[in-house]
Amino acid sequence: EVQLVESGGGLVQAGGSLRLSCAASGLTFDDYAIGWFRQAPGKEREGVSCIRRSDRSTYYADSVKGRFTISSDNAEKTVYLQMNSLKSEDTANYYCALVWFPGGSRCLRPGGMDYWGKGTLVTVSS
Repeated sequence: EVQLVESGGGLVQAGGSLRLSCAASGLTFDDYAIGWFRQAPGKEREGVSCIRRSDRSTYYADSVKGRFTISSDNAEKTVYLQMNSLKSEDTANYYCALVWFPGGSRCLRPGGMDYWGKGTLVTVSS
């Protein structure tokens, strides 16, 4: 069974940085993508960034381009989200999720994912 475990959340001041990690286990295929999503109180879950394992193609939401960087360690089956220049509006629960056989930027759509982690809270104080 696929399991995803997030870590790295916490409290940071505006302008600061955090790095989130998503450790995956139970993977039975090599063709997948892992994405980061976030959900703030009272808002819908939105895609932040994702990466395809096969060619390391990456996708970003416009709101985080230039500030967040996604990367992966395929050997360790871990995906990272480096978040710089954090803003108060980045405050949310951050989740990682996996989709098998990803096509294009499908991995940025919450409804298209197959497995989810439990999330890690990021709080940015202004």
